[in-house]
Amino acid sequence: MLDLDDVTFRTARYWARRASNWFKLGGFILLKSSDRCYHAVFDRPVTWAENMGVVAWVALQSRNEGLTRWLLMQCIKGASTLRVGPKGEKPPPRIVYREGSEDQQVEGFLEYRRVIKRIIRKLSDSPNLFLCSI
Repeated sequence: MLDLDDVTFRTARYWARRASNWFKLGGFILLKSSDRCYHAVFDRPVTWAENMGVVAWVALQSRNEGLTRWLLMQCIKGASTLRVGPKGEKPPPRIVYREGSEDQQVEGFLEYRRVIKRIIRKLSDSPNLFLCSI
């Protein structure tokens, strides 16, 4: 996965396509998380270390400072994360482009995303769901 901030759609698609071809990642989906901000999720399963290698390669090749910062934060945390739900006033990321296969990691990501969105919807429909009287 990649977190591409402050780029155009064409630039995000270019780097997702280039990484997918270079590392043979199958297909990918591109999600728009906010204005000029995109997430790429690739289809081929990879280890966390291999994923960080892909991110590092794109960060170096593209000279994208935001991606470099995101890479460093993932390395510090020891895990990779992408936002799937709303964030403050920002809506959840939406799919804006699909390319190639989607039957492995993309399918799993989309199922996870559906579950999270369902939970968020239920919580917003029932704001007193977790309130208890003492």
